[in-house]
Amino acid sequence: MKILAVETSTRTGGVAILDGDTLVAEVHLTSSETHAKRLMLAIDSTLCMAGTEIGKCDGFAVTTGPGSFTGLRIGISVVKGLGFAMEKPVAGVSTLDVLAYQIPVFPDLICPVLDARKGEVYTALYKSGSDGVWQKVASDCAVDPRKWLVHIPGPCLFVGEGAMVYRELIREILGPRARFAPSYLNTLRASIVAHLGLEQIKQGLATDAASLAPHYIRKSDAEIKLGQGMVG
Repeated sequence: MKILAVETSTRTGGVAILDGDTLVAEVHLTSSETHAKRLMLAIDSTLCMAGTEIGKCDGFAVTTGPGSFTGLRIGISVVKGLGFAMEKPVAGVSTLDVLAYQIPVFPDLICPVLDARKGEVYTALYKSGSDGVWQKVASDCAVDPRKWLVHIPGPCLFVGEGAMVYRELIREILGPRARFAPSYLNTLRASIVAHLGLEQIKQGLATDAASLAPHYIRKSDAEIKLGQGMVG
């Protein structure tokens, strides 16, 4: 089964094509340009490198959040369109799941962290199961990092760009119980999105393209202002 995956939840982004267990091609981008300007070009480039066409893909996968509201909307809109046009299954993948699965093995807890701004982080907590699959033991949330960290039993491995932003705070609270993933694992990989999306589709857990939606966790600034009657 050939899967095309899209990742646009952070400033960086990527596209990957997976054929069964084989990663055929992957494009990873860090640019000041918006995902709206570069995503379709990245998809075309990835297809070209893979020597295939969009119509030969058997399904699509995309990160659904948490993350950048604008970035998520762009990636999900593109995958929804592809799913509708090709009449192929689509899979929505948690951004935090992707970060956790970028760590192949760790005997203790894994804590992926994204900077949510406004003094908060997007995070969750995982532990390794007997089958090598990461099990979520604390659900996705947007939270004050200090309030979150005091409840984490160690040792714990932190991964994600948010772990770098709050590295000193994590060390202050957890001390030697805190471990940090190497920097090259802190950026989300579209290839992991593809692997997780493929597993969902194989297990019959694909999402109807019409139902695919962002998982923001918290409201956008516009929604907050609207709720406060500040915008019309």
